[in-house]
Amino acid sequence: MHTLAHGRAARRRGEQAGFSLVEVSIVTAIVLLIAVIGIPAIGGYVMENKVPKVGQELARFIMHVRVNAGTSGDAPYEDIGTANLAAMAADSSVLTVASDGTVLHGLGGGGAVEIESADAGAAFLLRLKQVNHVACPSIASVLQRVADRITVEAGGGTARTVKDETTAYNALTAESACAKGDVNQFVFHVS
Repeated sequence: MHTLAHGRAARRRGEQAGFSLVEVSIVTAIVLLIAVIGIPAIGGYVMENKVPKVGQELARFIMHVRVNAGTSGDAPYEDIGTANLAAMAADSSVLTVASDGTVLHGLGGGGAVEIESADAGAAFLLRLKQVNHVACPSIASVLQRVADRITVEAGGGTARTVKDETTAYNALTAESACAKGDVNQFVFHVS
């Protein structure tokens, strides 16, 4: 009889110690709901925190090029290209250089940075492709100090100038020029 009473007591303890399938299902559903809502917000927050570092690294490159170009005639930026940025970014903890020499900025899926000469070598363009809207207008705000002209193209649409000789930079204008997603392109004109 002692063993029978002991078995019943053990079963009762087992029923009290475990969770039912319904309880486990409800907790799992709540955790999944929080993950679905929270993960995109966390991703946006992480990307938003990258912007100042990426902007500072690109501003450093611009200043480095300006100083080294000096007063070398009318076309100091004639031979500049993405390879110049790739060489400087090789040791960067912010920008990534792919095996093909592409410089990735990390502000959108597969976003790249391109450098090319402009105005017959008197200036150069720094182009950021596939910038996520979360990085708008912060990246423009950081680089507006070193760029003469800034244009934004949202999703393959028309380019919109947010800073030039006649238009003062405005963060709200830059933000309104961006479209949702990793579809924005920024062009910074530096002379």
